[in-house]
Amino acid sequence: MDILSLIGRNTNLISDLHQYDVELCRTISSSKFLVIGGAGSLGQAVVMEIFKRSPLKLHVVDLSENNLVELVRDIRSSYGYIDGEFKSFVLDAGSLEFEFYFKNEGPFDYVLNLSALKHVRSEKDPYSLMRMVEVNILNTIKTIELSIDSGVKKYFCVSTDKAAHPVNMMGASKRIMEIFLQKYGNQIPISTARFANVAFSDGSLLHGFRQRFMKDQPIAAPNDVRRYFVTPQESGELCLLSTLRGENGEIYFPKLNGDLNMITFAEIAEKFLIQNGFAPYLCKSEEEARGKIYELKDEKKWPCYFSSSDTTGEKAYEEFYMDHEEVDLTQYNTLGIVKNSANASDEKLNHFLASIAGLSRSGAWTRTDILEIFKQLLPDLDHQEKGKFLDEKM
Repeated sequence: MDILSLIGRNTNLISDLHQYDVELCRTISSSKFLVIGGAGSLGQAVVMEIFKRSPLKLHVVDLSENNLVELVRDIRSSYGYIDGEFKSFVLDAGSLEFEFYFKNEGPFDYVLNLSALKHVRSEKDPYSLMRMVEVNILNTIKTIELSIDSGVKKYFCVSTDKAAHPVNMMGASKRIMEIFLQKYGNQIPISTARFANVAFSDGSLLHGFRQRFMKDQPIAAPNDVRRYFVTPQESGELCLLSTLRGENGEIYFPKLNGDLNMITFAEIAEKFLIQNGFAPYLCKSEEEARGKIYELKDEKKWPCYFSSSDTTGEKAYEEFYMDHEEVDLTQYNTLGIVKNSANASDEKLNHFLASIAGLSRSGAWTRTDILEIFKQLLPDLDHQEKGKFLDEKM
């Protein structure tokens, strides 16, 4: 599958990597790494970039046992073995077992936290939303504090483009995470990265196209949402550069230029089908699309249902930084850097944590309860509530 042509490009975005590769290899070969959430799509891409440069030590932690197994198989099949230590562990970064692991298996020079609840749809109910707060914010704080206590040289945590002027709770949770990163930057060097959509990452709509095709099911997509995309390899390279070259407090992001084009999900769906030898057949409803799959398949056509976006938290446009942020667009050819971002007082941050803890202890909370606590830190949060979620669509 030609991912670049599907997302409207013909060249790799992160051209700056080659310029610094000798420097990166030298640092990696003499360093010890821990990658948390290293078996997801982004995590695997980062682990691959580190492994192929022969680290002194590389540990990978993830909740998914199956994904860790596949990661190890992929690495052994692609790169074989290194002289350094490479191990994987099935652990929850928020668990007591992880604390014991961290203290017994360290020390590490670099800790990369790639674990996240990344889907906008996860705010559909109060329980998943609280889990998002735990993973995206509270576990980040915990792993930073463990890193500080053990003398880690540098901490990296992944953010999202949705953290810039957030309109959904996922983006807002990552924006709040960024504020906490700024706070802890006084005690440990921290950098991060805001991402575009990673093409065909697990659970993404593009990954869904592939799943629907494999299962002989129709393809559905919004026809009015335009997004920027990066490849899995580019996402790994972006994280690596931010981790090893980013200064304390910096947020890396892909620079928007002529090579990084916006494209609709419907356009990608059509290109995907054409690459696989089928012509898109536009249907007027989900029901029509479900009913025509076998009728059309023999004619080398594939039923599609494209519609306008009408679900909670969907942003009409994409951006990587906000007006009040200091941005450097000159250091790299293909990357930009947010140099400073908004801080909050310790009093406000402590109040936020106490309020979330109080809700959790109560055993009963609503989505609105969490939204109101978020707004105390993000008073300009423009949450787009439409009363409908992606789980209610095909």
